[in-house]
Amino acid sequence: MKREVKTLPYSLPDIDVLYNNRNQRYKIWHPDRTYIVLGRSNKAEIDLNLDLVLKDNITVLQRPSGGETVVLTPKTIIFSITINAGNSETPKSLFKRINQLLIEEFEKSGVVGIHSRGISDLSIGEKKIMGSSMYLKESLFFYHAVLNISEHADIIAAYLKHPKREPEYRKGRSHTDFITSLKEKGYNLSGKDCELIIGSAIEKFFINESVK
Repeated sequence: MKREVKTLPYSLPDIDVLYNNRNQRYKIWHPDRTYIVLGRSNKAEIDLNLDLVLKDNITVLQRPSGGETVVLTPKTIIFSITINAGNSETPKSLFKRINQLLIEEFEKSGVVGIHSRGISDLSIGEKKIMGSSMYLKESLFFYHAVLNISEHADIIAAYLKHPKREPEYRKGRSHTDFITSLKEKGYNLSGKDCELIIGSAIEKFFINESVK
């Protein structure tokens, strides 16, 4: 008998930012346990190692935005922003502006060698530490990202198959050869440290928006 993973609609804490966006422009949070979040076009039976997902009773959700499947754990930090969609603004330009502010704020905290890679990733050297995606809802962009503070790439590799699409800089590498964390790179930042750094970058983003 074929075993199936039940996929739920996206309902994690930052959903309030998407649907109550006039009152809350952004949210930074840590998962309370492990979740798997499929991108809009992903399918559990194709993208996940189903036997282990079922054995470990992992909650699987599907977000409205694009991009590939991600694993969220308490050792990661998630942040989401709603942004007014300007007439000339594109997701690519938004990713670029947000990433640059994140790079600047992390550099102030001593994290060096961060680069914006692919469409929306952040890397240290050739290894990814953050991925993000975006969704257009009416006149607003909903941006959300996951940054790996201290999770082992082995955990991600255990649940996810190799993605169908990948950025050029990945060059076919496995999850364990492609993904790293701040801790693995020698940066012992706490969850609270990362919240403050990311919050500062987001606040500067909105200050810049208000003077455009």
